[in-house]
Amino acid sequence: MDKRHIKIAPSIASADQSHLGWAVEQANDGGADLLHFDIEDGVFIPNLTFGPKTIEHLRSKSELPFDVHLEVHHPEDYLKAVVAAGADIVTVQVESTRFPYQALNTLRNQGVRTGLAFNAATMLDIAQPALDSLDVIHLMMAEPDGVYMPGLIEKVRQANAIIGDRPIELEVDGGVSFENAAVLVEAGATILVAGRVIWGTKEPASAIQRLREAALST
Repeated sequence: MDKRHIKIAPSIASADQSHLGWAVEQANDGGADLLHFDIEDGVFIPNLTFGPKTIEHLRSKSELPFDVHLEVHHPEDYLKAVVAAGADIVTVQVESTRFPYQALNTLRNQGVRTGLAFNAATMLDIAQPALDSLDVIHLMMAEPDGVYMPGLIEKVRQANAIIGDRPIELEVDGGVSFENAAVLVEAGATILVAGRVIWGTKEPASAIQRLREAALST
C-alpha cells in the first residue's frame, strides 16, 4: 500500500452543529480528502444527527467528495434523497436492511460509489458476494458513543486480506486519534474518519494536517 494515498475524512456530525459551514471551510483549509456525513436516525443507533437537506445545503461549500454513511433503519428510504443532495459515496450498514446487495445495486444505478459498513461485532462474511462491485468497506472501531477498541485491528487486517488487489478503499471510523492512526494504516486502512480528534481542538485545520502526519509516521 502506498501511504501517500491515505485519506483523511473529517466527520461533520462531530463538529459544532451550529457552525457547519465553518466546519466545511476548516476541512477544506486543512487539506481533507473527503467530508464524512453520518446520517443517524435515532432508531438504528441511539444517536440522531441530520438528513439529506444538510448535505444539500453544504454541497456548494466544498469540491471535496461527500462520503455519506447511512446509519438508519430502512436505508432504502434514503438512497434517492442523499444522491440528489450531492453524495459522491454512499455507505450502507449491513445490519440495517435485509437486502444490502439490492441497496448497493440501486446506488450504482444512480452513478455513485458504494460502500458496506460493519458494526464492531459484525463479521465480514457478508461482504464476499459484493466484493467485485464495492468501492468501500467501512469498519466501525467503536460502538455508538463508545471508546476505540484496539482488538479490532485484527478485523482491519482481515478486511485488507479480503480486499486483496481489488480497488476497494478500507475506511475506519470510531476513536481514530493521533496515537492509533499509524497502527490503523499499517493494518490496511486507507481512509481515516476522524471526529473528536479534529473538532475537539481550537484549530481543526491544523489537526487534520497533524493527523495525516501521524498516519504516515511509520
